[in-house]
Amino acid sequence: MEKENFSVLDLEKHKTKDINDSHINGELAVVWRNWDNLINNPEMIYVNSVNPREIKGPHIHKKRTSYFYCISGKMVIIVRDGDGEYHEIDTDSSESKLICIPNQIAAAIVNPSDRISKILVMADIAWRPNDDEMINTEFHGYNWEKWKKE
Repeated sequence: MEKENFSVLDLEKHKTKDINDSHINGELAVVWRNWDNLINNPEMIYVNSVNPREIKGPHIHKKRTSYFYCISGKMVIIVRDGDGEYHEIDTDSSESKLICIPNQIAAAIVNPSDRISKILVMADIAWRPNDDEMINTEFHGYNWEKWKKE
């Protein structure tokens, strides 16, 4: 899915094989290679943990573009595009989707599950404490109640 203000990329996947008898023992997903031009060269890579039924954000990065890949659990990224429209990108660790949120686009991460989710994040600009690069914002009119535990 490609939108003007964000994108969701299906990543390249490869089956892996046992060295003794070549049975399929798993798979790998290519998140970043320096030569395939899927994303800009990251300056920072980190793992973001989101507690069950919690929301991180929404906020805007002034300069940083971030790429999100769910490595454990579930995540929903809510994006407010440049026209003020909300988009929900739902994925989990069984899918190989890389979500790109460019700078100046508001987004939040929701963990809709009852277990901690872990998200691999790559950013084109490294974060520094107190760098004043992020702006907290509100999603007026967005229904946050649907993510609360019933």
